[in-house]
Amino acid sequence: MKELVFLLEEDSAKIMIEGILLKISKSGIAVRYIVFKGKQDLEKQMIRKLRGYNNPDATFIILRDQDSADCNEVKTSLKQKCTEANKPHAIVRIACHELESWYLADLVAVGKAFGKTKLSSRQNEKRFRTPDRLESPSKELKLLAPEYQKTNGSRMIAPYLNIENIRSRSFYHFVRTIKMVVEEA
Repeated sequence: MKELVFLLEEDSAKIMIEGILLKISKSGIAVRYIVFKGKQDLEKQMIRKLRGYNNPDATFIILRDQDSADCNEVKTSLKQKCTEANKPHAIVRIACHELESWYLADLVAVGKAFGKTKLSSRQNEKRFRTPDRLESPSKELKLLAPEYQKTNGSRMIAPYLNIENIRSRSFYHFVRTIKMVVEEA
């Protein structure tokens, strides 16, 4: 059976992906999440987890925040780990700079989630037009919605995310990757 396996650095990413998959997924593909306790835990354990996974019909997608690191270096390092684990076809996607930049790319979704419909009028401000460039998207999101918490915030925002949104290139590429895998199933 075709399987889509996500390796994620935190629970909030899993919750966000579950919301996205409701808009993309079709039957016939199983989804599994391997959630780690942060990026160091992900990088420390991913080779072992990938090696131990024996479904030949599994497609692996590794998602990690860029944080303050160089995006290309992070991606190269993760791809190397996939090769070491004998899973060279695993797909690596980086959230630039943090998962919260994906939320800031869709202030309509954030507004709906937190009952702040006027937030959408701020989408054309320079920093929210291309939120992947923000150094600390989580701080920006907390300024807009002080009640935002990573896990619960993801649960609240994910159902409203526009999966066609292109303001965050990293979100666009992530969603496009999932769509491609699901269509091939």
